[in-house]
Amino acid sequence: MTLNLPGPLLLALVWGIASMAGPAGAQGVRNVLPQAQPSLSSEAAAPNSNLPGPVRTIAWEQLMPPGWDPYKDLKALNLDSLKDNDPKAEEVLKKIRQMWDNAPINPQVLGQNVRMPGFMVPLEELPEGSKEFLLVPYFGACVHSPPPPANQIVHVVLDKPTKRIRLMDTLWVTGVLSATQTDSHMGMAGYRLDAKAVAPYREKK
Repeated sequence: MTLNLPGPLLLALVWGIASMAGPAGAQGVRNVLPQAQPSLSSEAAAPNSNLPGPVRTIAWEQLMPPGWDPYKDLKALNLDSLKDNDPKAEEVLKKIRQMWDNAPINPQVLGQNVRMPGFMVPLEELPEGSKEFLLVPYFGACVHSPPPPANQIVHVVLDKPTKRIRLMDTLWVTGVLSATQTDSHMGMAGYRLDAKAVAPYREKK
C-alpha cells in the first residue's frame, strides 16, 4: 500500500515508527497497541456457541509469533540520518510497509476457536449490510493512520451480512482463525476469522 504524504509528514511517520524500536523489540508493540484496545478483562454478551470445543479468549499480542521483533530490520535503515523532504524517506517507508505486510503469523493460534476484541474497518458497503471487515487492535488503524503489521490485522468473514455494525465499532468477534492472507485497499491482513458470533464490546461494570 503506497501512502501519498507530504515530505515532513512522511518523515514524521517514519521517525514515529522508528521511535517504537529498541532493545525491547516486540515488547514495543505490546506497549503501544494494547493502550487503545479493549481490555481483555472486560465482559461481553455471551457469544452464540455453535463452535466445536471451548472458545478461547486471546489478546492481540498472541497473534505475533514468540520472539518476533517487528523492528529488527529497521535498525539497519539509518533513520537518524534522514531530514525533511529527503527522497530517501519515501523509500524507507516503502521498505517498512513491505516488512510489515509480510509480518509472520503465530501458528499456535491457527484452527482454534477464539474470541477477541477489536475495532471494525468495513471492506464493503452493501444494501444488506457488512459481510466482510477488518478487525484492528486500535482506533483509527487503516483509516486515520497507516495499517499495523499484517499479523495485527484480522480479515473477518460473516455467514451473512449484518447492518448492526459500523466503522470503528468496538466488537467481540468469535470464530476460527486461519492463515489466509488478504490484501485489501485498507491493509494487508495476515489472518482470516470465519465468524460465528459478533457482539458489541461492553466494559465490565
